[in-house]
Amino acid sequence: MPSMPKTLFWSRTDVPGADHTLVTDHRGLTARGTAVAVDPIAFTCRYALRTDEHWATEGLEVSCEGAGWLRTLRLERAAGRWRASTAEQGDLDAALAAAGQPGAGLPGTEEPERLAEAVDVDLSASPLFNTLPVRRLRLREAAPGSSHRVVAVWVLVPSLQVVPAEQTYTVLEGGNVRFTSESFTADLTLDADGYVLHYPGLAHRH
Repeated sequence: MPSMPKTLFWSRTDVPGADHTLVTDHRGLTARGTAVAVDPIAFTCRYALRTDEHWATEGLEVSCEGAGWLRTLRLERAAGRWRASTAEQGDLDAALAAAGQPGAGLPGTEEPERLAEAVDVDLSASPLFNTLPVRRLRLREAAPGSSHRVVAVWVLVPSLQVVPAEQTYTVLEGGNVRFTSESFTADLTLDADGYVLHYPGLAHRH
């Protein structure tokens, strides 16, 4: 009998919102989740993630939907290459403009070769995705002070624009990590399996 998935639920602490994920992680990770938030406009984001047995990302499917618009993205990695395909209905930029927000840009990427170094994906504002490098690099067992630089495929929501992002994970006492990306830094509290319990300024898990 297959094992039942674990459930992880985060409340956003920066804006009204939440993220609920179901994960199966006995051989790599399979996850599907739903995130909702009101910033920059109200939207629902659904995602499905799969990795190989070493926690390297193989694929991510995402949809973001709000009043009058829907965007979808499929990312796949094979033989060290990323492929992105997108679809769009309605007009997200018009919805953003009506809310006094700047335009979102196009979903996906026109330069997938810029993602060649990436092994992990990072869905913006979803705490689940920080677990990918934590587990892949075995940071929970690493010595405090050790540091790893990664390049992630960063998926912005709700636009679903895809860009490479340099990130650094530094191991802290107690198996926690310091996450740094450009000028942003946050000390993440992790559980025994490497999932985020507390992400200062973003989310807290129940």
